[in-house]
Amino acid sequence: MNMKVLLILRHAKSSWKFAELPDHDRPLNNRGKKDAPTMGKLLVKEGLVPGIIISSPAMRARTTAEKVAKSSNYQGEIIIESSLYGSGHEAYLDVLRHQPDKYQTVLIVGHNPDIELLIQSLTGNEIRMPTCGLASVNLPVDKWINVVHGIKAELGKVWRPKELT
Repeated sequence: MNMKVLLILRHAKSSWKFAELPDHDRPLNNRGKKDAPTMGKLLVKEGLVPGIIISSPAMRARTTAEKVAKSSNYQGEIIIESSLYGSGHEAYLDVLRHQPDKYQTVLIVGHNPDIELLIQSLTGNEIRMPTCGLASVNLPVDKWINVVHGIKAELGKVWRPKELT
């Protein structure tokens, strides 16, 4: 059986400088702007450039996805999926189940606590995901429709920007 690889990326560090902005519209701060391209370069180094990138519509997630895409030479479009903002980790599973099977590797850019719950739901592992943290999950499926809660997926590597200096 072929394995599918799910890459789960928490958005990079966002700015609180403009307190009047709604949560959805907060931009990245300087550290976030630096960390996101680092993760894109890491994808190249690890041979994990995704077939498709799916992002939450929140400004900080979209900008993270764009910076990662650019620095990894990702060629496709970034799919903005509104349900990845504040809808819970089940929404992430639902989005994954609708991906075309031609994609071996999917990168999803989202938010805590949903992504930590997603990782726990798939692998049984409780891990802390800092901003711009990236986790790889090896899924024992050959079709995305088969990605379900408690699937006994294998947590691959977890990369944190502070550990990549």
